[in-house]
Amino acid sequence: MRVKIYLSLFLISFFMLLCQNVLLAEAETPAENETAAAAVSEKVVVENIKEVKIINNKIVSTPTIRSKLRTTESALFSQEILNEDLKRLYEMGFFEDIAIDVKEEPDGYIVSFIVLEKPLVEGVFFKGNKAMPEAKLKTEISTKADDMLDLSKLNRDLTVIRKLYESQGYQLANVDYTIQKDEELNRATVTFNVNEKQRIRVKSITFAGNYSVKPEELSKLMVTKTEFLFFIQPGYFKTEEFENDMETLRAYYQSMGYLDVGVEPEFDYNADGTQMYITVKIDEGKKYVVGDIAITGAEKFPEFDIRNTLRMTPGKPYSELAMREDIVGIQQFYYDKGYMSCDITPDALLDAATGNINISYAITEGELIYVDKVRILGNTKTRDIVIRRELRAYPGEPFNGSQIRRSKERLYNLGYFEDVVFNTESGSAPDKKDLNVSVKETKTGEFSFGGGYSSIDRLIGFVQIEQRNFDLLNFPTFTGGGQNLNVRAELGMVRQNYVVSWTDPWILGFPYLFGFDFYRTEHARTTDLGYLFDEARTGGDFRLGKEFTEHLRADAMYKLELVDISNVHEDAAQDIKNEDGKNWLSRLFGGIRYDTRDNVYVPTRGFLLGGSLENVGGFLGGDKNFLKYGADGEIYFNFFEKRIVLMFVTSLDLIQKYGDTSEVPIYERFYAGGATTIRGYKERYVTPRDSATNEPLGGNARFLATLEATFPVFEDLIKGALFADSGNVWKGFSDLDAKLRYSIGAGVRIKTPLGPVKLDYGWPLTENYGDAKRGRFYFSMAHGF
Repeated sequence: MRVKIYLSLFLISFFMLLCQNVLLAEAETPAENETAAAAVSEKVVVENIKEVKIINNKIVSTPTIRSKLRTTESALFSQEILNEDLKRLYEMGFFEDIAIDVKEEPDGYIVSFIVLEKPLVEGVFFKGNKAMPEAKLKTEISTKADDMLDLSKLNRDLTVIRKLYESQGYQLANVDYTIQKDEELNRATVTFNVNEKQRIRVKSITFAGNYSVKPEELSKLMVTKTEFLFFIQPGYFKTEEFENDMETLRAYYQSMGYLDVGVEPEFDYNADGTQMYITVKIDEGKKYVVGDIAITGAEKFPEFDIRNTLRMTPGKPYSELAMREDIVGIQQFYYDKGYMSCDITPDALLDAATGNINISYAITEGELIYVDKVRILGNTKTRDIVIRRELRAYPGEPFNGSQIRRSKERLYNLGYFEDVVFNTESGSAPDKKDLNVSVKETKTGEFSFGGGYSSIDRLIGFVQIEQRNFDLLNFPTFTGGGQNLNVRAELGMVRQNYVVSWTDPWILGFPYLFGFDFYRTEHARTTDLGYLFDEARTGGDFRLGKEFTEHLRADAMYKLELVDISNVHEDAAQDIKNEDGKNWLSRLFGGIRYDTRDNVYVPTRGFLLGGSLENVGGFLGGDKNFLKYGADGEIYFNFFEKRIVLMFVTSLDLIQKYGDTSEVPIYERFYAGGATTIRGYKERYVTPRDSATNEPLGGNARFLATLEATFPVFEDLIKGALFADSGNVWKGFSDLDAKLRYSIGAGVRIKTPLGPVKLDYGWPLTENYGDAKRGRFYFSMAHGF
């Protein structure tokens, strides 16, 4: 019984305890939920970034650094983004080391970027650089003052400096650098230490294996030369030049058909390594010759005409360069005919039977293309009509390459543009293209003053106002109409000139040139005897011109002038004394010329033929009566991509008196000798002389001829010239003979900011009325080039 009671009490107690635990669990659940929620909430806060710090930066600003970071306040923390930020900061190139410290706080992360900046370059210096100026070296290197110190840049600079020295022949030069740091200020100075040593001179260049080409011919192709008289040809070895020489030799052999040629140099040195002996070993290989040439696809034009464009024909050496040039030639042929989309597919195949290379050109002619619209672009001053009237490509006509090239030449000849570009774009139909003419205008107005000196006029000063693109009706700028206005005054020791000139090449919109000149000239004439007389001319003229074809034009002019001869010296020749006083000259001039020159200012190819007739007096009135006849010609050739220009100029002039005029006035006769005619002889002294005073009297017949070659000496600033002059002046047409005066010489043309300088030295080859045979210098300086 007692056992039953104990058991019952135990069960009751266990049940009550169980209920108490359940009640306690139910009572504690809300608090535990709040704690769990708090924990979750705390976890969310921890995943956010509370603060981003930039530490230790002194030179690079904090905003600059922050601009590279994606890790920002309030953003979610991401290790991946942090790694990307680290990479971006290193890419800035400003830091030697970057550490990232991440600190977890209850309310978020604190991310610190601890940077170690590279030193700031305070200065860059050079030691030991005697051959290279410091200014030149500083422009070549990438390390600059006020930049961050970059060791990779410094190493690249070492390479640059070494190559620079090698290019000047200092193959043995050593270059390194030292860095001095100020740790407190975090600044550094860089010093490049140069040990130039001696330059290497080429003592000999020999060739081996060159069975088809003479050594002299190969040597001429090379810029690298052997030492010959230190001050004339020092013979320094320059790596870049020599490497180019080897490529030149390979290209030369390949142009002769030796496609497999091998060119390998070998170098030997003397004991101290300052003298070089070069052997160029050449393995010529097989010479390939052109076999058959097949042309397919030519339907618009005879195959014969296309073959005439080829430079590489059967039997000639084969070269890929020549084939490319022939492709361009065929395309140019089609382009000139308006087939602008013509395509050429070449093929070259070795013929095993003959050993020759057979060539085929597959032509896809395309359709004839017509000009749709013509647009003028880039002209801010020049009116469209001034440009359009020079064009030879018109809407509705087939494209013509030669006419487009001529249009460009005509635009350049205006002198208004420094650059002219033609390009095309799609038109209103597949067989039409718009032509865009883009111009870059140059300065056409000029107010200038200054002085110069020439061996003829001695010291002279001038003041000038000129507008080559003048427009009389365009107020207030007066520019853009294609007219020319020139107002000029010259004051010198022996002459004074005053002139006002105006020309419109298209008067009132019609293709006729009209212009006028008003002038006053005064000239003190002298000879070896000293002062002789004063000559003054006052007058004006009106000019008309007409262009009949692309190259043919005619001009006419009427001129009225008063010639005053005064202060005649008592010892002057009688021919001069006879002209003492004032005379009116009434002139009518007519001329025709045919001009194919590519540029009227600086021609490099083409020719000019001209003839003229001038009547003075007669039905025109005036005090003198005579006729002037003139014929002249010029022809130009260029070589080596227009670098050398050969010019031949000749002229024949005659005067014939008529009516009551007993003699042609001495001031209208012809003279020669001097800077502008036959260099090497005294100015105006190649002419009949006075038997008593030996004064030049001038003649009624003159022939002149000049052969001159010009070539660049230093870029576009200095040109050299070699010339040969000939000619003579005779008393009359009946006295013409083959007794010419000849001279040779050389000169330089220098382009300076003050104006062009021309210096010639001529040496006479033939006797001239007993004058001393000696060379003469001719110097002139003008204000236009």
